Order: sequence, then C-alpha cells, then structure tokens
Amino acid sequence: MSTLRFYRHPLSGHCHRVELFLSILGLEHEVVDVDLKAGAHKRPEFLQKNPFGKIPLLEDGSRVIWDSNAILVYLAKRYDSEHRWLPEDAPGAEEVQRYLSIAAGDVAFGPCAARLVNVFGAQLDHQGAINRAHALLKVLNSLLADREWLATGKPSIADLANYAYIAHAPEGGVSLEDYPHVRAWLQRIENLPGFVPMQATRVSLAA
Repeated sequence: MSTLRFYRHPLSGHCHRVELFLSILGLEHEVVDVDLKAGAHKRPEFLQKNPFGKIPLLEDGSRVIWDSNAILVYLAKRYDSEHRWLPEDAPGAEEVQRYLSIAAGDVAFGPCAARLVNVFGAQLDHQGAINRAHALLKVLNSLLADREWLATGKPSIADLANYAYIAHAPEGGVSLEDYPHVRAWLQRIENLPGFVPMQATRVSLAA
C-alpha cells in the first residue's frame, strides 16, 4: 500500500471527517498540521497541491486528493472493498450523495459558520448562521426519529461528513438540547469502532 499523508488543522471539522474515516478504516497515515495563521495553505508549495489553497488534503503515493467529501469518496472506493461506507447500488449511492450535499450546504452555512465566528473570529452573520443551524437540526431530528443513520440504514460516509460540525455546534452558540434524536445519532457515531474525537474549543455554550 502506498504512503498516505494527511494535511489538516486540528480544529477543522472538514479535516476531522477525513481523520475519522482514516481511523475507522484502520489506515496508517502521516499527519501534517498546516499552520493556517501563518498562511501555510497559501504558499506556492501548497498551492501546487491544491490551487484553491484549502485543507484537508490527502496524498496517496503520487496522487493528490482535496476537498473533504471527495477524500471520503476516494477512501471508500480505494480502501473499503466491501462497500460498507459507500454503496455500489444506485439508490444507496444517491442517498449518501444527498447527505454529502447537506454537509457542503446546510451544515457549512449553519453550524459550521456559527462556529467559525466564535472559534476563528470569522466576520459572518452569526445570528443568521445560528438560525440556519436550528432549521437544519429540526429537519434532521425529525428524520432521525425513525432511523439510526442518515442513509442506507447503516453507517456511511454520509454520517461521517455531517458529524463534526453538528457535534460541535454548541461552540457556535447552537444548543442541541431540543434535538434528542440528533444527539442519539451523534452518540451512535461516537460508539463506532475506531472513532476519534475532534479537539474541542471551550467557547460559547461549550465553555
């Protein structure tokens, strides 16, 4: 197997979803922490790897993969020979893709954005992000009332992609108190063999 090198920041939920999947799959890898404050992700040597200058980034031998959800898909296709985490059948793949889009949309502009304000000082509409987060959580709480996982009836990369920013939503001022089915789903993910937590930040409701 080729050498896996994982570029990340420990407080990034986008990075955590990759870190979590690498751990669940039991894949040995080298971790490279990228100093975002120093602008390491915008230096020429990094931009040669990802012209958008963003993390996470994964090197698998000579192949370079960027975008967190793309990395999840790559790892599932490359290293999950039993197709447990990304189904081969069209309905199953569609269900998973649906929630990868949720992670890139509703989650990114809701709980992720709210957390960016409190943890990184991002100049965003904090209250708007909190409102979007609660709108999302209400829908997810309803969906999870009669299912254990987001897609396919079993754990998939759909769950891993959505986990971190929802689990750490209180850091952005978004309470999970009113969403028991969401909290139960988070606990099921945390009970998966190989689970690793994301570093917590003691701010806002998580203080």
